[in-house]
Order: sequence, then C-alpha cells, then structure tokens
Amino acid sequence: MGTQSAVVEALKADPATASLRRSLEVYYGDPERDAAMDAFYARFVRPGDLVFDIGSHVGDHIGSFRRLGARVVAVEPQPSCLRVLRALYADDDQVTLVEAACGAQPGRVSFLVNSANPTVSTASPDFVAAAAGAGGWEGQVWDGQIEVPVTTVDTLIAEHGTPTFAKIDVEGFEDAVLAGLTRPLPALSFEFTTIGRSVALRCLDRLAALGFGGFDVALGDEKTLTLGGWVSAAEMAMHLLTLPHEANSGDVYCVPPAMR
Repeated sequence: MGTQSAVVEALKADPATASLRRSLEVYYGDPERDAAMDAFYARFVRPGDLVFDIGSHVGDHIGSFRRLGARVVAVEPQPSCLRVLRALYADDDQVTLVEAACGAQPGRVSFLVNSANPTVSTASPDFVAAAAGAGGWEGQVWDGQIEVPVTTVDTLIAEHGTPTFAKIDVEGFEDAVLAGLTRPLPALSFEFTTIGRSVALRCLDRLAALGFGGFDVALGDEKTLTLGGWVSAAEMAMHLLTLPHEANSGDVYCVPPAMR
C-alpha cells in the first residue's frame, strides 16, 4: 500500500497526468471507500475470477477487483490514463492492460477528449451533444480528438476467457460495447446518465435479448443497490425514466434470471 501511495503522489506531480490529479485524489488513499467498494463487489467477484474493467480511467476498480483476488483485463484508450495504469499496475502479472476502446466491432474510432476532465472523454458524439446546455454539465469542453483502436467484448473473451463480472463505464458508448457481446455473462454493470437515458434503454434491450433477467441500480458513485431486489428490464427502464435529471448518473447491475 505504501508503494502505491508513493506512485500516486508521483503521478499527481507529473505534468503528463496533471489533468487526472483530482481523480487520483478522490479514488486513492481513502481506506473507507476502498472497504465499501470491496464489500459491494464481493457479491459478484471471488478469488481466482476473471473480471473485465472496460473504461478503467485511473484504475480504482482494478484495485478493488485485485484486493478481492480476481485477475483483471483493463480496457482504456486514453494515453494519460494508460500512463497512470502502467505506473500503478505494470508490475502486477494479474492485470492485463488493453490499449483500446471497446465497441460493436473491431477497427478504429474517433475519441473525443475532454482534456480538463478526462473522466468524461468519450467515443460518442451523441453524448457530447447531449451534455451541451444540460444542467450539471456547464463548462465541460471536449477540446481534443484522437483516433484509437477498437476491440469488442467477444474478442476479449476469445483472447482472455469469459469473465465472471464485467464493469462497463464508457460515457455514453455503453450500447456500442454491448453490441459487441453476443453471449450472456454471469454478471455485469453498465453506467447510465440522465442526459443519455436512450442509451441505457438500448442497453437494457440488448441485455434482455442476451438472457439477463435481473437488474438493480446504484446511483452516483455510491456502491449501494437501491431497489432492494432484482427487477425486470422493463421495470428498470421505467425506473431510469422516472429518475430526476439531478440524479445525473449511476450504474445498472445485471444478472441472469437464476440469480434474481
């Protein structure tokens, strides 16, 4: 832990990762947050499991999955985030970094960079358009564009095996990621935003078609399921549509019918 803390401090001072300083401050160095995250994911992840972290950002979820004893395939396209991930996890042979976006089919995609807030960089022009003028998104500017390689969840499975759990957090591109998955998984999560509810509805339709039958949701950065039980895709869709705009974002958790 001490070694990781030193690496985080060095990254905060590195001009190449300066835009990620706030994320590093929020997501590292808080034992209570780490413990809550570990307790939450322990229902999905056990020692020896394989986990896909799609949209790894600065890798705090990688840390949780590793503390739970899982192997992690981390997918991230942003050079600044990859610099952080390499510094933190390059010596961990149970973490595989994939330098790519995840989408519907292999290839390349234009990736829109928010250099002041890389957390919301995205491969979705619709996400950027939806943020324009939306409450809570004032001042967000996507001021850069890079071309990045694209892989698919199916390709990752072919190369690394079937994950017990997959976390998908890709700023409005979640439906494209799920379009690249053609088989059910034991469990997964995908991020939603209230500026992109149609994306979430497409995700729910896709997951229902793949055989997922139980859904619950955690709002914001909280690691607490809010519905008190697994509901159907249709019920989850209705719940997301009735959330106030101020809810902003969260993660939908999805399991097969047998786990409901």
